[in-house]
Amino acid sequence: MVDDKSKRDFRERDRVSAEEDDEVEHFAQKVALTPQQICELIKKHGNDRETLERVAKAFGRR
Repeated sequence: MVDDKSKRDFRERDRVSAEEDDEVEHFAQKVALTPQQICELIKKHGNDRETLERVAKAFGRR
């Protein structure tokens, strides 16, 4: 079945929302950090997913 393209999701897929616990947890698992660490990275670097992935890789190497 083809997805209905007229029904768009309101979330932006290129952003990580700090207000959405499940989204933070999913992203934290993806980059092997804790949700608390992800929230700290969002506060410091913003919520752009690409930037967070890059920073998380560097953060995880410490």
